[in-house]
Amino acid sequence: MSERTAEEIAQAHKACLDGADTINVVIATHNKGNDASDGSGDTKADFAHDMTHDEKKARVTRSVGYLKYQKALTDWGSEDFTVIDAAISAADTFTG
Repeated sequence: MSERTAEEIAQAHKACLDGADTINVVIATHNKGNDASDGSGDTKADFAHDMTHDEKKARVTRSVGYLKYQKALTDWGSEDFTVIDAAISAADTFTG
C-alpha cells in the first residue's frame, strides 16, 4: 500500500470521528430504553430508536471494525485518537 497523502489522512481521521459518533449515539439511544424518542411531537428522533438490540449491536460492530482497521494503519502522524479510542472501548463493552 502506498503512503496516504496528508489530505487522505485528514479525511480518514474525520471518517473515524464520524464512526465514533455513530457508535456513541447508537449506545446512548439504546441506554435510553423506552425513553428513546421516535421523533413524534416536538422532539428529534433518537438515531437507531427503531432498531432491535441485535441490530444496534450489528451497527456498532460494523463501525468499530472500521475504526480498528484504520487505527492499525501506521502513517497517522499526530492525529488525536482520544475520542476514537473511547468509542472503541464503549463498542467492545456494548457488543460483548
